[in-house]
Amino acid sequence: MYNPMRKDEPAELIKVAIADDHILFRAGVKTALSMQKDIRMVGEADNGMQLLNLLKHITPDVILLDIQMPIMDGITTLPEIKKLYPDIRVIMLTMHNDHSMISKLMELGANAYLTKNSDSEVIYEAVKTVYEQEYFFNQLTNKALIDGLRVKRQAESAMPVDAKLTEKEITILKMMCEEKSTKEIADLVDLSPRTVEAIRDKLKNKTGAKSMAGLVMYAVKSGIIENK
Repeated sequence: MYNPMRKDEPAELIKVAIADDHILFRAGVKTALSMQKDIRMVGEADNGMQLLNLLKHITPDVILLDIQMPIMDGITTLPEIKKLYPDIRVIMLTMHNDHSMISKLMELGANAYLTKNSDSEVIYEAVKTVYEQEYFFNQLTNKALIDGLRVKRQAESAMPVDAKLTEKEITILKMMCEEKSTKEIADLVDLSPRTVEAIRDKLKNKTGAKSMAGLVMYAVKSGIIENK
């Protein structure tokens, strides 16, 4: 049922599981990802309850989780995964481009949000990015986070707007909001990737943000990036 280990597989594989009640879609995603040398499909489920039972026996790095499923949907399953297995990255899958839903799911701990019409390369890129950098942002998620911030601006007023960031910190924060990877940022500002990661952690401490999603919200609210 699962892809056997191949001789040419790299030492570090990204273990992926998928929960989706559409069998043909699930099979298509499994086939596409299994063709990648650094991906190994380790499990599949029809619904959230089946997935949670499966997680007692397997430890994926990344889960592709459908929002709409019978018995137990993705919205109900996501908080359970994050509570029981906080290190697992979760990419939400849906047929709908719903900004309010994206904001809600990101707040619940989702690491990315993709529509089901995304091509296989985008799904692969999302899997790799959340595995390596925790979050995968695209135009869909960025717009949703900004819209969510606009609606909840008053509620977020406790977050410090003037965190007194240095010029270098502001530059790096802007690049993060532009979806640049840690390595790309490191090359552009002539620092090591480890230093960039340290600055990212410092930005979270300074701004009160708990995640990259929170940093994006802070950058919008403080005017570092435009709220379009």
